[in-house]
Amino acid sequence: MSLIRVVLLGLLLSTQALSPLYASDSAASADVDVKKIIFEHVKDAYEWHITTLGDKHISIYLPVILYTERTGWILFSSKELHHGGEYNGFYVASQGVNEGKVVERVDGKEVRPLLDISVTKTVFALFINALLLLVIVLSIARMYKHRRSAGRLNAPGGFVGAFEMLVSMVVDDIAKPNIGAAYARYVPYLLTAFFFIFLSNIMGIIPFFPGGSNVTGNIAVTMVLAVCTFLAVNLFGNKEYWKEIFWPDVPVWLKVPVPLMPFIELFGIFVKPFALMIRLFANILAGHTVVLAFVSIIFVTMAVNSLIGTAMTFVSVVFTVFINFLELLVAFIQAFVFTMLSSVFIGLSLPQHHTDKHNDINEI
Repeated sequence: MSLIRVVLLGLLLSTQALSPLYASDSAASADVDVKKIIFEHVKDAYEWHITTLGDKHISIYLPVILYTERTGWILFSSKELHHGGEYNGFYVASQGVNEGKVVERVDGKEVRPLLDISVTKTVFALFINALLLLVIVLSIARMYKHRRSAGRLNAPGGFVGAFEMLVSMVVDDIAKPNIGAAYARYVPYLLTAFFFIFLSNIMGIIPFFPGGSNVTGNIAVTMVLAVCTFLAVNLFGNKEYWKEIFWPDVPVWLKVPVPLMPFIELFGIFVKPFALMIRLFANILAGHTVVLAFVSIIFVTMAVNSLIGTAMTFVSVVFTVFINFLELLVAFIQAFVFTMLSSVFIGLSLPQHHTDKHNDINEI
């Protein structure tokens, strides 16, 4: 019975989310743009569309903050740009390289503002996820403080116990083995990265507000996370790390007169965070795309034949629910992999001197 309820709920949420994009008097003549459906979900936007009731669109209109030579700083609501609207010469481009971005027309050309720091859907979702994570962590910390003051030293259960298990996993199974003796210095960053990515992935699976935003499937977000790891690795790397980059222990002919190995090692400094950025972005984006593709089958087949569409609706919803459950696993795996690789890269930036390694072996 519970599975049937989950399937029916998935069908209700899926059709509610996509029904505004599919409207026609005749199902046979409907033109379903699957590409538009998928891209409108995974792309960023200046407003957050929640649902549609009849002909009424319920959305959260976010602030648009721009700086241009013509107007200087300007602030207005994205409601002014809703459905092709225009405000003081600004509008959202519907095609071309600036599609989906706020532009203004100057000398007959679409020009992007010099600075666009608008609070978009992804930015707003970032604020929500960060606030939610902060509330969770502070609530658990307060609970531990009360337990300690009451003399209750037994292990907690439920959600708090699961949270403690994840913390222990990051510290004992990721930070300590990969970083070594200096692991405590990097644990706060690794815990923050893991729980932020994990929570953002979970929130992205939820099909209704405040979930549903493609945060970790936005390459700008994953780029910032990768840059944080890049800084943690290269700002705090020891002398041995930089020696292995610019003067590695390889035959001299690989270092002079052509610095082949130093060039490869230096190139690797930037490849590692790039791999982190692409891995997280591509996997989360692919998950959202697959879910939307399965849901779109309902509307595509219904436009062809109502009988086929009815049969495929059940199949589509079952597959969609299955993929959503699979996405729960992917949400954890991607957070784990990003944190694991970050700790590995940090550990590689803290190599021991060769004499230290020999001393450790002798002590053993």
